[in-house]
Amino acid sequence: MEFIAAAAAAPAAPGAYAMIVALDAPLLAKAGRRSAVLAAGRYIYCGSARGPGGLRARLGRHMRRGKARRWHIDQLTEAGRVLGAWIAPGGDECALVTALAALPIPLEGFGSSDCPRCRSHLLHWPQGAAAAFLPAQKC
Repeated sequence: MEFIAAAAAAPAAPGAYAMIVALDAPLLAKAGRRSAVLAAGRYIYCGSARGPGGLRARLGRHMRRGKARRWHIDQLTEAGRVLGAWIAPGGDECALVTALAALPIPLEGFGSSDCPRCRSHLLHWPQGAAAAFLPAQKC
């Protein structure tokens, strides 16, 4: 696992990522019929990049402002600040969620509506909580 602050540092290869988004204010987020007010704070979104351009392209889209909302995570990346991401070339997003299972789930179904294994791909990262598998990173 490697931490990157900018998408340009990611390889154009397939893989998975655990992206950190900071919300400075509460946000009403929706995932299908479910919704929740996410408190200000840090969130980790686990996703995958299997298409053209791999991790670099997917993270580039997530880190860009002013995009059309296509995925659940676009709600957070447009309202908050992307602080960076841990990348796992060739990795699996569900494995990242499993490794972070000690963190609370703020909204079931978020980013995982097509995933039979995970309750959510969005996790809340409370201040002072360790993110089990992630190398130390100040955020």
